Amino acid sequence: MKQHIVVLTGAGMSAESGIATFRDNDGLWEKHNVYDVATPEAFQRDPELVLNFYNDRRRQLKDARPNPAHYALAELEKDYRVTIVTQNIDDLHERAGSTSVVHLHGQLTQARSVHDENRLYDIGYNDIHIGDTCERGGQLRPHVVWFGEAVPMIETAAEVVSTADQLLIVGTSLQVYPAAGLVGCVDFDVPITVIDPGEASVSRARVIRKTASEGVLEWMASLRH
Repeated sequence: MKQHIVVLTGAGMSAESGIATFRDNDGLWEKHNVYDVATPEAFQRDPELVLNFYNDRRRQLKDARPNPAHYALAELEKDYRVTIVTQNIDDLHERAGSTSVVHLHGQLTQARSVHDENRLYDIGYNDIHIGDTCERGGQLRPHVVWFGEAVPMIETAAEVVSTADQLLIVGTSLQVYPAAGLVGCVDFDVPITVIDPGEASVSRARVIRKTASEGVLEWMASLRH
């Protein structure tokens, strides 16, 4: 049976592909306060602003390309069972060829009805406008987990992490819950590696302080020895 490698990825994974993220220290995302574009209250207050913000993100994503780290993780599937649990809402893992991806915070290329969060629509890189509704008349919104909303895939992610033979963490500080709690789901003897140029907050982990692309390639080289 192939060894199961579970990879937790965050914003740093897609940074080299030009995908901008908000910074915790200033609370801005593409020059917007995150609480103006990434909360249920913001959508109720100014749905057009929120929809346009995500329409812009979708256009940005359409022009983005997977980077070497995305492709390297996809290549791992030749020799290992690989599951990626990502906090990112982009589709770059899938476009690089990864076949098992759990999206904790939703997907930018999907919309959902405000009346039923399980009523999902694949919209690709197309815009969502005021007046775009589901069959039951509910306004469509981005299928993205906003601040203050539950993370429906967290239990699935926890089950995946609990079966890991190795845990790789790329481009995330894992300081935000519930995602931060996933590290506690691995068995104590499971090797953990963190790839991030910043400070790692995961105890007993091997740390590679490099960008995603450089770090993933270095880590993969160590797998072969």
